[in-house]
Amino acid sequence: MRLLIVIGLCVSVSWAGQEPLSMSAAEGSQNQVEKKDSPEKPSITLAAGTKVVLALTSPVWSATAKVGDNVYAISAFPVSIDNQMAIPPGTYVEGTIDALTKPTRRTNSAEFQIHFRKLIFANGYTVQLPENTPAATAAAYVQISYSSDILLDNGSQIEMTLESPLSVDAVSVAAAARRSKAPPIWPQQSATRCRPVAGTPGTSGTVIPGTPGTPGTPSTVIPGGPGMPDIVIPGTPGTPGTPPTIFPGSPGTPGYSCPGPPIVKSGPPSHQDDHVEYVTFPNPVQVGGKKLTTGTYQIAWAGVGPTAQVKINQKGNLVVSVQARVVVSEKKASRDEVATRSNANGPNSLESLQFENQTLQLFFD
Repeated sequence: MRLLIVIGLCVSVSWAGQEPLSMSAAEGSQNQVEKKDSPEKPSITLAAGTKVVLALTSPVWSATAKVGDNVYAISAFPVSIDNQMAIPPGTYVEGTIDALTKPTRRTNSAEFQIHFRKLIFANGYTVQLPENTPAATAAAYVQISYSSDILLDNGSQIEMTLESPLSVDAVSVAAAARRSKAPPIWPQQSATRCRPVAGTPGTSGTVIPGTPGTPGTPSTVIPGGPGMPDIVIPGTPGTPGTPPTIFPGSPGTPGYSCPGPPIVKSGPPSHQDDHVEYVTFPNPVQVGGKKLTTGTYQIAWAGVGPTAQVKINQKGNLVVSVQARVVVSEKKASRDEVATRSNANGPNSLESLQFENQTLQLFFD
C-alpha cells in the first residue's frame, strides 16, 4: 500500500514539473510565428538628385533677412516613383537660410543657399531630415532691385534637390495624397509694401490783363499866308498801357514708381535668354508705354517665372523691355494667340501672349 502511494506521488511530481516547460515552449513557438508573419511597413525611396518644385508661403524681407532665418514653402508639383505618389502637391516644407548675398547699387541680384529640415504632409505625417549633412538643399538666384523691400515674394518658386536617398512611409503618403490640395498656379498677391502713387497736376498761373494805352492826337497845321510859314499846333502824345499781372501757379507732385518684383532664376545671373519666340501683331498694340506697329516681333526672356523681364525686338533692335508674369498652362497651345484689352488712349494694350506648341504664357499687367 505504501509502495503504491509513493509511486503515485512520483508520477504527480514528474507531471507537474513538465507542465511549465510545455507552456514556455508553446509561447516561444507562438512568438516566433508572430514575428515571422508581421510584415514590414512598405516604403518609397526617392533617389538622390530628385527635384521638388516649391512655392514660398511667406516672403523674405530685404531689411531683416539673414543667415539662420526660417524659410517656409509648399510643394507645387507632385513627385511620383513608379506610378506611386511620393510627395503630393501641398506638402509643407521648412528650411533654413545657410548663405545670403543681398543686392547692391551695382549688382541687382541676390543669392540664397538653403537646407531643409522637415516635410509635413497634409495628414500630419512628418519626415525629419538630417541637418548635420543636409539631405535636401536649394540654391535660389534672384534678380531684384537694390531698393526693393522684398528679396523673395509670396509664391516665388525654388527647386529643392535631395542630396541623399529619402525613404517615406507609403501608407502615410497615400493617406496624405487623398487630402492634399495643390497650390494655385496663378500668381499670389505680392507681399511688397511699396505701392505706386500717381502724381498730381500743378495749377496754371493766374493772369490779370493790363490796360491798353491811349493814342495821341496829331499835330494841327495851319497853312501860312503868302510868304508866311505854316502855323503848327503840336498834338498830344498817347499814354502807355499797363502790363499784365501774372500770379504763378503751383507745381505738380511727381508720381512714385515702385521697383519691379523679384524674378527667381534657375541659375546664376546670365545675359542669355533661354526662351525666344516670334509673334505677329495684326494690329498696333501698346505695351510698356511703347506703341508697337503691325508686324512680326521677337519675344525673348529668361527663366520660368513667376515673373520675367521680357525683351521685344524687331529686326535685331530692342523696341521695349517690360516685366511680365509667366504662367504654365496644362496643355500646349495649338497656335499663336495675342490677347489685348481696350485702351482709352491710342491702340489696345497688350494683355497676354501664347505661343504655338508651348505651355508657357506671358501676361502683361
